[in-house]
Amino acid sequence: MDDKQLLDNLISAGLLAKEAAEKLLKEMELLGKSAEEIIYDRRLVPEEEVIKIKSQLLKIPYKKINVEEITKELLANIPEEVARTYKVIPLSKAKDLLVVGMVSPMDSQAQDALRFVAKQQKINLGIYLITPGDFDLALRKYSPYKDEVEAAIRSLDIKPGKKAASGERLIFLEEGVAVSEEAPIIRLVASTLKEAVNLGASDIHIEPQRSKLRIRFRIDGNLQEVSQMPIELHQPIISRIKVLANLKLDETRIPQDGRFRSIVFGRDIDFRVATFPTPAGEKAAIRVLDPTVGLKTLEDLGLTGRNAEILKEALAEPYGLILITGPTGSGKTTTLYALLQILNNIQSNIVSLEDPVEYFIEGVNQSQVQPEIGYDFASGLRQILRQDPDVIMVGEVRDTETAQLTIHAALTGHIVLSTLHTNNAAGVIPRLVDMKVDSFLLPASLNVMVAQRLVSKLCQKCKKPEAPSAKVADIIKKELESLPAELKGKYKDLKIYHSSGCKACNDKGIAGRIAIFETLKMTPQLKDIINAGVSETKLAEEARHQGMITLRQDGILKALDGLVSMEEVLRETAEL
Repeated sequence: MDDKQLLDNLISAGLLAKEAAEKLLKEMELLGKSAEEIIYDRRLVPEEEVIKIKSQLLKIPYKKINVEEITKELLANIPEEVARTYKVIPLSKAKDLLVVGMVSPMDSQAQDALRFVAKQQKINLGIYLITPGDFDLALRKYSPYKDEVEAAIRSLDIKPGKKAASGERLIFLEEGVAVSEEAPIIRLVASTLKEAVNLGASDIHIEPQRSKLRIRFRIDGNLQEVSQMPIELHQPIISRIKVLANLKLDETRIPQDGRFRSIVFGRDIDFRVATFPTPAGEKAAIRVLDPTVGLKTLEDLGLTGRNAEILKEALAEPYGLILITGPTGSGKTTTLYALLQILNNIQSNIVSLEDPVEYFIEGVNQSQVQPEIGYDFASGLRQILRQDPDVIMVGEVRDTETAQLTIHAALTGHIVLSTLHTNNAAGVIPRLVDMKVDSFLLPASLNVMVAQRLVSKLCQKCKKPEAPSAKVADIIKKELESLPAELKGKYKDLKIYHSSGCKACNDKGIAGRIAIFETLKMTPQLKDIINAGVSETKLAEEARHQGMITLRQDGILKALDGLVSMEEVLRETAEL
């Protein structure tokens, strides 16, 4: 099976547009990836649909994995390194037959490795085709994290209750660097990073307490403790992280920042490290930047319907400013990256100013500001305008100078994307006026204002409908009243959803996060309001006149569709 065969079959099945397939063929050589890999990376076609087509072409049956059936005893048949390297998972074993699932069954090296395993164990092999997503889920069953922690403790001969002064721990670290004691720490740190990627964590917190070391992961926006270790492991672990991030080992009095990259589970992951001095020792926070998690499409983010249409129309304009607004941690940067990916083509020169660069996007000229040497958003924006850009992305409009330069860039024939801190979309205009931007410049430069919040996405496998309480039902009806007739008519029988938790979501009841949006566009009526003198009351009236779906309304629609919890939507939008 070659890439063209796969693409032709996807086109025939109506899963991929012909133009998209032609673009893929051109990009394969540039990126050094197969068509299948690019399709998965960009989520152009659902994995199961690709695998079904691939199964027909290769004449190898496809199997959906039930992760619960994969036991530790079953995994012992294929070493973890073989499984990771060749993307193969044991699915079942009966007498002398071992059935395995493979992502790439035609890989000759993978075939050789399996033949070696079969010969060694004197068994026959059966092969199924599996999706990369199922493979990643199954691979978690190997997770050696707790074993690695115990091994590190044993190797360093740490006994319960054993105490050490801070000075002794430093000497202990220096002694361990050059001898074999270093190996368990290297493995322990590596396992911590892998476990974070495995669990989809966005951040790792390594926190020294008075008598223990605590490790927490931020998963779906919430911090969860994953391990407690003896305090004696603190210095060796922090030192190993500093080595990886190229930080000064002997500087413990001031915070330090660094980053490093690594291949984890076949993915190129960036880790951003920040250390922070505390009385108990240095704390380390590590941001896990996984492009398969952080780089999403607008649909993945939850931007659909009228909101998506308005934004796509703005992207098609020859120039103008698109501002994404919301509090810290509301997913603004992720939305900016989604927009950049739409605009990213061979004809456009895209230049970005970021603090920091979170994800590297092929084809985009990304630059990280460094205020400590005078290279901030304002000075960087002046330089960008000399780079002949078509599209400019400014990480954040923080001050008057940046705001004025951003407006100027939009007025001089560039598409400009940026973020701002306001509570809602209508608040963008008063905020820019407060930042000393001349109001008469806004109608000509500002195209779209988008506000967003992040809410937990319900597990779709264990969600169950129920009737809302009388109070919640009244709120829903009131919000639906001002929506277009086609939307109101869709929700006659009001049902909200709750997820109690299941094996698929690790009994959490949630599976990731999704954003709720509101989108306000520049119109002739809005221009008149701005030119007459900015009034928040009139801005709100114009938003209603446009038929803007508010943050609360968008959240309620998503809750009625079973995507999110109604209670969380009402809580997140209570003050709007």
